[in-house]
Parts: sequence; C-alpha cells; structure tokens
Amino acid sequence: MYLTSEKKQEFFSTYGKNEKDTGSSEGQIALFTYRINHLTGHLKQNKKDHSTRRALIKLVGKRRRLLDYLKNTEIDRYRSIIEKLNLRK
Repeated sequence: MYLTSEKKQEFFSTYGKNEKDTGSSEGQIALFTYRINHLTGHLKQNKKDHSTRRALIKLVGKRRRLLDYLKNTEIDRYRSIIEKLNLRK
C-alpha cells in the first residue's frame, strides 16, 4: 500500500504539533496533498478510471475547505502551510 502508518505519522509529526496530533488542519492538508499527488499519477496512466477521478475531486474539495478555514481563522498558519507544501501563492 502506498500510505503506511509510519508515513502518516511522519506527515503529522512534520506538519502538526506532534505525531499524535492527527486533527490539526496542517497535518490533514499535508496528507490530502500526498494522496492527491498519488491519485493524479494514477490517473495519468489510467485515463478511464472514473471512480478514482471522483475520489480525487472529493479530496481536492476537502483540502480546499480546510485551506479556506485556515485562511479565514489564522492567516499566518495558512501562509506557512502554503509555503511548506509549495501550493500556489
């Protein structure tokens, strides 16, 4: 499997407060970004996989909502996560 427990803990320890802080917005955004990149690579090879395309669209929407939440509540955390993950802006 492409996403192991150790990999998840690495995301949450790097972007969250600690490895047990799985609910932080930054950790979730980092995890969603990793999954989005993986699914994008899969869809480049399998163009007719519509169920994966739907899952990708749902993940992008979840990440967008979390980013909007951070932008509206704490703009500094939003700017730092955008910079760390090399998302736009």
